[in-house]
Amino acid sequence: MLKRRSFWIILAVCLLAAGIAAAMLMKPAASKAPQTAAATAAQPAVMEFLPTDVMQVQAGELRRLMPLSGSLRAVNQVSVKARVPGDVREVLVREGEAVKAGQVLVRMDASDYQARVGQAQGALAAARGQLEIATKARDNNRALLDKGFISRNAFDNAASQYDIARANVESARGALDVAQKALADTVIKSPMAGLVSMRSVQPGEKVSADNRLLDVVDLGQMEMEAAVPASEIGSVALGQEVEVKVEGQSRPFPGKVARINPATQSGSRSILVYVQIPNADNALRVGMFGEAQLVLAKKSGVLTVPRTAIQRDGGQPYVYAIEAGKLTRRTVTIGESGDSGGVETVEITAGLDSGMQIVRTNLGVLRTGTVVRLVGNGSQPAASMPAIGLPATTTQ
Repeated sequence: MLKRRSFWIILAVCLLAAGIAAAMLMKPAASKAPQTAAATAAQPAVMEFLPTDVMQVQAGELRRLMPLSGSLRAVNQVSVKARVPGDVREVLVREGEAVKAGQVLVRMDASDYQARVGQAQGALAAARGQLEIATKARDNNRALLDKGFISRNAFDNAASQYDIARANVESARGALDVAQKALADTVIKSPMAGLVSMRSVQPGEKVSADNRLLDVVDLGQMEMEAAVPASEIGSVALGQEVEVKVEGQSRPFPGKVARINPATQSGSRSILVYVQIPNADNALRVGMFGEAQLVLAKKSGVLTVPRTAIQRDGGQPYVYAIEAGKLTRRTVTIGESGDSGGVETVEITAGLDSGMQIVRTNLGVLRTGTVVRLVGNGSQPAASMPAIGLPATTTQ
């Protein structure tokens, strides 16, 4: 009995000591908790943005655009055809080769045409001999007529023979010119400088007159044929600027509206517009597909923001601006819509000043008054980046 009572007394003393020790440990922690909570409440909230999320509002150019698309072709291109029938002896160029104006492209067998020239030259010589005889007979008969030795009728016959001989000479000369031209046409030359785009004949082939032999194109000036709806053709005018992007080319190409078709296309309500594009470096090729933006109107020196920066509250447009390092909400007045530097933008006529920083993307509803901090691309932690418009609070 005595041993059991001693056990319970010792257990009670241990529990009492443990309780006292726990109370002493909890007292400092409880005293620190209010201080930590107060410090947390005193620290302001910070909103972090990437550099791509914000922008500075500046005056720039606003363009109203119309999209166009179509295939490219050379303004100057020609199909070189055979002018006379015959056998092709030489083809001196291939696809892709540069040629000059007047350069020989194809030679045909000229033996038949040389024989014709010789025949025509012989006929001309014979006609000239007959003319010489007829001239002497006419002159002699004139002298005899003057002396009364022959009748007027005899002289007229001699004069008629002279006229016939002279006509035969002119006819023979014309036949010689035709034969010489046919001989010259057996040598086919390029009518302009450019590049050979197609070769459709080989040496040894027999071709007929007007047979297509080669295509030559001049890539210095290209043209895009694009269809514009008839309802919008009134906005298109000659000389309007066009920016053309071509698949496979990293840069856009400037162009201008050169011609407008006076009639609609059959089976549609669209009208063809022709855009000329300078191509001095031959970067563009025939058959490439281009997508263009036709500049219908242009305004300079206006404040613009991306369309993605505009939000609405009950129909009223506004943007989020960053002023004194804090997020603010600015009600704005919107003007025309268009393009600026390839970005869909809207004109701001009131509510923003040049140089102000705004949030350029729609991130939803944000809390105004929040301190804003820019973060880098990952090379620097967000905590070490200073807030916009505020001095940095951390040291390097």
